[in-house]
Amino acid sequence: MQIIPMRELKNTVEVERRCAEEKGPVFVTKNGYGRLVVMDIDYYERTMQKVYEAKMIMEGLEDVKAGRTVDAETAFSDLRKKYGI
Repeated sequence: MQIIPMRELKNTVEVERRCAEEKGPVFVTKNGYGRLVVMDIDYYERTMQKVYEAKMIMEGLEDVKAGRTVDAETAFSDLRKKYGI
């Protein structure tokens, strides 16, 4: 984990290099406290994909808990009827 002081943000090339090396976020502090997070766009996109997937799993689990499900036989039957197969 990389932690840098706010003043180092002036050297954008160095911050970009650190993000690439770390393959993750670089934490920026101000007066010794966490203030910002800088990350490579690929890392950001991977992280957001994981968040989306976790959200979909949680929604699926909520559907199961609330009884909003059908068995596979019914689901396939409905799909066959809908698409005429």
